[in-house]
Amino acid sequence: MIRRPLLLVLFLLIPSESFGQRVQVPLTVTRHRLENGLQILAREDHSLPVISFYTFFRVGSRNETVGLTGISHLFEHLMFNGAKKYGSKEFDRVLEANGGFSNAYTITDMTSYYQNFPSDKLELIIDLDSDRMASLALTEESLRSEREVVKEERGLRIDNEVSGAMMEQLYALAYLAHPYRWQTVGWMSDLDNITLQDCRQFFRTYYAPNNAVIVLSGDFKTEEAVALIRTYYGGIPSQPPPRPVGTIEPEQRGERRAVFQKPAELPALAVGYHGPSVRSEDIFVLEVLEVLLARGESSRLYRRLVYEEQAAVSVSAAFPWMLDPGLLTFSVEVKPDQKTEEVEGLLYAEIERLKQEPVPDRELRKAKNILQAEFVKGLETNNGTADNIGMYELLFGDWSMMRTALDRYEAVTAEDVARVARAYLSDSSRTVVTLIPEVE
Repeated sequence: MIRRPLLLVLFLLIPSESFGQRVQVPLTVTRHRLENGLQILAREDHSLPVISFYTFFRVGSRNETVGLTGISHLFEHLMFNGAKKYGSKEFDRVLEANGGFSNAYTITDMTSYYQNFPSDKLELIIDLDSDRMASLALTEESLRSEREVVKEERGLRIDNEVSGAMMEQLYALAYLAHPYRWQTVGWMSDLDNITLQDCRQFFRTYYAPNNAVIVLSGDFKTEEAVALIRTYYGGIPSQPPPRPVGTIEPEQRGERRAVFQKPAELPALAVGYHGPSVRSEDIFVLEVLEVLLARGESSRLYRRLVYEEQAAVSVSAAFPWMLDPGLLTFSVEVKPDQKTEEVEGLLYAEIERLKQEPVPDRELRKAKNILQAEFVKGLETNNGTADNIGMYELLFGDWSMMRTALDRYEAVTAEDVARVARAYLSDSSRTVVTLIPEVE
């Protein structure tokens, strides 16, 4: 008799006051584990004959060291260069010939690879993906080729892109000790000096099955899928767990500032405040705060800086969830006839107003609606669902944290917004980079 795994059923409910009706999104996920430590999260959906297959590795730029920055992102490219069974350039060729599509991404805390494909090709995809986990071909030729690709990407995203270059300056100034101080793409000199031996050691350590989570969403039978994964992945040996990241960023005890000179059309500002990690309940409040201040043309900063004062061309903000304390950042493109220090003062005035004046119910309701709608929209496809399941699993240690996400947004009050603004958006926690355009 086959013992069936415990089913965890998630029902996501959007409160009636959000959209005028109750919306229910059922999500059933089963958890499995192979003897070598590989975790599997499976979610069946037979509405369409397609599957999304994700592999998450618990490694990102957070796990890098000085001298090896950018190696996590470099591996995102190396993983498509062939293995023992499927040789160089075969992965994409075979996948696309069978109606599939693949991609990958690297962020601070994880690296993710995914394929979308017809459901009758599941065994083929498992064969393809397990081949590169078991026996990735790491050669001087592949390293040399992909190194140049990554260096070119760094040039496009950082060196020759104003916003990317400013964010690199901001993070490098805001963090003294923690690996978050460098960007995922790494420093150019480190990319030049990564060796083949570095890559082989990195692969053994971080691309072992016990450091990975596979997430499937779509048209398959769970028992059959897990059996196939066991057949193809079960023989890949586990490795000693990676050394944990133990660096704790010291408290910032005063504003930090830098002037950045670069050829650009407009002056600009980048402002960052130290925030909490995903272990804090405040991350949901800070997301609401970020929407209130800078999400869209109706946000407070956009209305004040762009429409009313006509001092800026654009305003944006970001607060990415991270395993360790991250940054809430604001980016402002300043009009050429405006002084950056005056625009900066307008930004701080809106932040101060948020600390002192309760957010009106209607404005708070709108911010919650935006976040709740984005969350539900992210579950509309197999790909989005699998991505969310994996992200929550790696960040929170349990995908089922998703079951409380909508409620946590809903629970945010005007008092919470003011409290969190006062707690994190302080002058002593602030880092500012001012861009002064150079004349070429």
